[in-house]
Amino acid sequence: MSNMCSLLRSSDPIVGMMNTCPVLSTPIDWKETPQAHCFFVDLPGLSKEDVKVEVDNGRVLKISGKWKAEVEELVDENEDKKKKSDVKWHRVERNRGDFCRKFRLPQNIKADQLKASMENGVLIVTVPKEEVKKPFSKLIEIEDK
Repeated sequence: MSNMCSLLRSSDPIVGMMNTCPVLSTPIDWKETPQAHCFFVDLPGLSKEDVKVEVDNGRVLKISGKWKAEVEELVDENEDKKKKSDVKWHRVERNRGDFCRKFRLPQNIKADQLKASMENGVLIVTVPKEEVKKPFSKLIEIEDK
């Protein structure tokens, strides 16, 4: 594991930034439609069991999880009998470790009706919006006394 850790702290500034910056390591698109706010999160290699979606304080969407950093996963099946010390890593660029992204949601959401699904390594979180109430207007008739 020490070989991998040293590669993660590599002198390559791009690799170092990607492994420490959640925005670069877990990109998210957020779009708003008339009915909902939709979040699209690229999480290749993760299953729904590896990811947690929650709402804090009724308005903060929190998406978190863990990228597996198992050295054994990265060793060729034919090499599994070799000692780990015999393995020499040349590049380690894929995401590793924990990630957490938080987004403050607008007030007009239905926090209790969030939905999440995962397909082909993309997490989709849908946050329905409350109907916008149109301003009340009414002509009031003045009565004679």
